[in-house]
Amino acid sequence: MNARGIFSGVIVLLFFLQTTLSSCSDDDLKKAAALSANKVALTKDRSLGVEVIYSDSAKVKAKGFAPVLDKVSPKTGNQYQEMPKGVNIDFYGDQLAKTGSITSDYAIMKETEQLTVFKKNVVVVTDNMTFLTEELTWDQRQKKFFSPKGKMKRPDGSYVDAINFSAPEDFSTTSFEQASGTTYVKGDLDP
Repeated sequence: MNARGIFSGVIVLLFFLQTTLSSCSDDDLKKAAALSANKVALTKDRSLGVEVIYSDSAKVKAKGFAPVLDKVSPKTGNQYQEMPKGVNIDFYGDQLAKTGSITSDYAIMKETEQLTVFKKNVVVVTDNMTFLTEELTWDQRQKKFFSPKGKMKRPDGSYVDAINFSAPEDFSTTSFEQASGTTYVKGDLDP
């Protein structure tokens, strides 16, 4: 490149910088100073390929995996852990027999509130049912799961669409409202 080309490039660059800097008005700078004065701070720690094992009395109860786990600590407010690429949790009974699972495309764990919210393509699987929803909340204090609506399928092919779903942590029972669906009856119905 010759000196004339370099000189032309420098002039274009200086013109671009002058145009860009002059487009910032005093109002914009005042807004930036106000934001800076509030010292809005957010700390985010990212971990990749996270596996967590939960045990009680030296017995494994659950294993969870998240491809991405972000621990977020706002300067003001409560800490939370976010799993933007989803989560898979497997539950275990005696002799490490798998008793169920929860998967979702996104999850957030709010530490202070002791709530975990699973969102987008949430699937809960146990031996006696599969529950499909777009949002499921686990309340650690109440030891229950809640969902505004979803579809519960049984192994025999019956299903129910319902709202206000709730279940204990082990999904041994379920309750819901305004249900509709299909069920199958076994046995001889003739008198």
